Amino acid sequence: MPSFDQLAYGFYPKEKSDKMLSMYGSWVLLSLLLISSIPVIIVFAWFRIAKYKFLTVRFLLTLLAGAAAFFPALILQNLLNFTIPAGGRLYFFYHVFVRIAFTEELSRFLILIAFFMISSRIEKDKKAAATGLVAGLGFAIIENAVYGASNTDVLLLRTVTAAPLHAACGSRVGTAAAMIRSNPVLSLMRLITAAIIHGTYNFMIVRQGIISMVAVLITATVFASTIMEIRMWNKQEENLLH
Repeated sequence: MPSFDQLAYGFYPKEKSDKMLSMYGSWVLLSLLLISSIPVIIVFAWFRIAKYKFLTVRFLLTLLAGAAAFFPALILQNLLNFTIPAGGRLYFFYHVFVRIAFTEELSRFLILIAFFMISSRIEKDKKAAATGLVAGLGFAIIENAVYGASNTDVLLLRTVTAAPLHAACGSRVGTAAAMIRSNPVLSLMRLITAAIIHGTYNFMIVRQGIISMVAVLITATVFASTIMEIRMWNKQEENLLH
């Protein structure tokens, strides 16, 4: 009687079956990354159509910096993974707002500070909001691919909602990182605001029914305000050049 592997993959030698599984896994990963990259492609096209002075090299480096922020956030979340004695709602609040939202925004914040310092643009970067937005999308690519690998049903929802949310919060964190020296109080407030928006989204999205739709409205609102802010900064820069 043929084994399960033989029924599933045919009467191939084991080496060929292993290669097929490896190829299948690679195609799945590639598909997840491509779907997760749709918002990035849209934003890149928007920057080009609007003729924003945002170099392609900087766009790609910022995207990589945002993706890199995923890993410090993961480390912080593991370090903060402990049980609160009170449990219940308090633990849920801690998990959603502190362990998830704040660690992700803090990780992006630190990575962007390093990014601005390396590029010698800290305090004088007029594209901080746009830089933060792109970094947020870079983070979202990795996170969405990870979530999609475990549950493909949530990938499209996260592409539509979580990616714009990370972009909007990333934009706020980007301006916070750029002003850390000139105005540390406002910088901290922007970081906390981004974490609160992010945590509120997380809180709403896990609820059932109409409450989860509020998360979509939150995402649309903060993303729209981010677009307006970036357009305003771009017009100010154009006026200075003229």
